[in-house]
Amino acid sequence: MAPIALEIENHSRDAAFNKVMHGKMEEKGFRSMMSKDHVAHKLAVDEYFKHWDNQSADSETPEVRESRRKEYATLTRHYYNLATDIYEYGWGGCFHFCRFAYGEGFYQAIARHEHYLAHMMGLRNGMNVLDVGCGVGGPAREIVKFSDVNVVGLNNNDYQIDRATVYAAKEGLSPKLSFVKGDFMQMSFPSNTFDAVYAIEATVHAPSLEGVYSEILRVLKPGGVFGVYEWLMTDVYDDDNPDHRKIRLGIEQGDGISNMVRISEGVQAIKDAGFELELHEDLADRSDARPWYYPLDGDLRMAQSIGDVVTIARMTRIGRTTAHNIIGGLERIGLVPKGTKKTADSLAVAADCLVEGGKKKLFTPMYLMIARKPAT
Repeated sequence: MAPIALEIENHSRDAAFNKVMHGKMEEKGFRSMMSKDHVAHKLAVDEYFKHWDNQSADSETPEVRESRRKEYATLTRHYYNLATDIYEYGWGGCFHFCRFAYGEGFYQAIARHEHYLAHMMGLRNGMNVLDVGCGVGGPAREIVKFSDVNVVGLNNNDYQIDRATVYAAKEGLSPKLSFVKGDFMQMSFPSNTFDAVYAIEATVHAPSLEGVYSEILRVLKPGGVFGVYEWLMTDVYDDDNPDHRKIRLGIEQGDGISNMVRISEGVQAIKDAGFELELHEDLADRSDARPWYYPLDGDLRMAQSIGDVVTIARMTRIGRTTAHNIIGGLERIGLVPKGTKKTADSLAVAADCLVEGGKKKLFTPMYLMIARKPAT
């Protein structure tokens, strides 16, 4: 694979666009969708879906994939301009999957998944930690409270940074938790800055895993630890199989991913970046009470609490269809911008592909790698 040409950053442009499209961060869910600037929203829709419209697994070429890699930062930024409100409505403030123990509620399991990564990394009081691709800051808030570390969240989407900053202040965590705008392929931090770095289902947005892992290595102090839950196709995935390609492309399109690779490639990338790989395991292969994808599968029989019934109901086909029809109705009468339903439909396709990929063991959202920067 050819070296990646990094996108030129323009923070003032992005901040101005964020202010126009999203305005003040005062609402969540449907009410937030209704507050968008329609012209700016259309621009985001056009910029994102130009990479996916009229594309299929059968017609995809290496040149098409390369065009997405070249615009990795713009693609990801506009994806989250479009999808963040839908994520918060349907999933909450932590945009990741998790394992489920017997009798464990959805949000309890989400938190345990974050705690497990912090535990495996050995995070402890006073460490300075970087969260690469921090979303709206849900995992960072939990890890600050769990491990009593100081966290800087890095994100290339201004809207998510605004939301994360407000949520951290609301919980009184601002002294230990801050957020910075930036591209994780070209971070502004000096070399040897952080004691530890983690990424939870975020570095999959990179055009090159070796590239982003190399940049993480640079900002880590010698001997510092890196922990990641990576999205990867398993080595069962066959790119010559049309059904496999359809699943992979559906996940990429609905989740803002320019280039997803296999487990063997991810493991090699972290080694090639210069890390000493201490542990790696596909946690999706563990024998758990519920599969990681069960909330998306919409099987209410698997819900383990009354609260989970409400959460999972949103993910059933009936729940998703209802929500999408409401969005479509609001779009038709002009209360939400055109393209909102298109985004929701794309996320729904991705959800189905994630479930199918999980059931067929073609995909994992939780390939755990713990690696260390050499001390010398």
